[in-house]
Amino acid sequence: MSESDVTRDGVQHARPGRVRAGRRRRRRGRGEQPMVPEAEFSSYYGKPVLNKPTWKPLDIAGYLYLGGLAGASSLLAAGAGATGLPALGRTAKLGAAGAITLSLAALVHDLGRPARFLNMLRVFKPTSPMSVGSWILSGYAPLTLAAAATDVAGRYRLVGSAATAGAAVLGPAVATYTAVLLSDTAVPSWHEGYRQLPFVFAGSAATSAAGLALLAVPTAQAGPARRMAALGAVLELGSFRVMKRRMGLAAEPFEQGGPHRLLRAAEALTAGGAALALLSARVWDRRPAAAAGVALLAGSAALRFGVFHAGVASAEDPRYTVVPQRERLRAREG
Repeated sequence: MSESDVTRDGVQHARPGRVRAGRRRRRRGRGEQPMVPEAEFSSYYGKPVLNKPTWKPLDIAGYLYLGGLAGASSLLAAGAGATGLPALGRTAKLGAAGAITLSLAALVHDLGRPARFLNMLRVFKPTSPMSVGSWILSGYAPLTLAAAATDVAGRYRLVGSAATAGAAVLGPAVATYTAVLLSDTAVPSWHEGYRQLPFVFAGSAATSAAGLALLAVPTAQAGPARRMAALGAVLELGSFRVMKRRMGLAAEPFEQGGPHRLLRAAEALTAGGAALALLSARVWDRRPAAAAGVALLAGSAALRFGVFHAGVASAEDPRYTVVPQRERLRAREG
């Protein structure tokens, strides 16, 4: 070895003479040459720093979407009951019951066995979003089924009213706890958005519930759904933009590949659906309202699937784990 010696630990040390010669050559050069090559973000034996989520995309992204639809529909049902809009109330109650049933079915299918969901109810752990969410679902689902059943049967109205009110109380938690669940993981593009992601999911839930109502309810009774569509779209799109701006590097997966296409579609469908919903109030034709409903439902689904796939992509690339950690360390030291 003519230019350096290698120690037992495999580290090369330059000989003094060579160092001085190198310094003289650098002084005569045009500028300082980099001593260390650019860092390459690789992982031990080619494995990711994090294990990517093993959740089935259709099951879990569907579970996120349907839970939001159910929770916001329960709020809409309670509002319809208070303002005397029976068609809107029935649609929202049936939508909440059907959505939460399908959401639980998707969750159990991903878990593999129903017993695994029941095992989560053996203890109540307030510090675990999964434990809290399981208990919320176990209380919420029977209330939605009771509210829908009594409305369809036209009997036991006091029981139905109590069930509708109880479902409305739990509805916001059902619509947003999945955002807390995702943010509690180590997946960079989920964890770094923990401040705004619940608001994004709340807005998305509102637009999906409004979309279902606009699709099925007569125009004369769809006023609350139109207002919910507009408010939900503003909350969803505004919160998502703020979240991406504050996430730094971890926001990149939202702007790349399949997640980017899904999220761009979600933005266009949600904004367009909300605008069309407001315009549909001026015409008695059902077609604009129905088109708005389809757009809002599709936009909310595209958002949930886009967020899910962006998180998986961020877990596969070690850069999104290592760089934010280094930045936080420098901030603490500074």
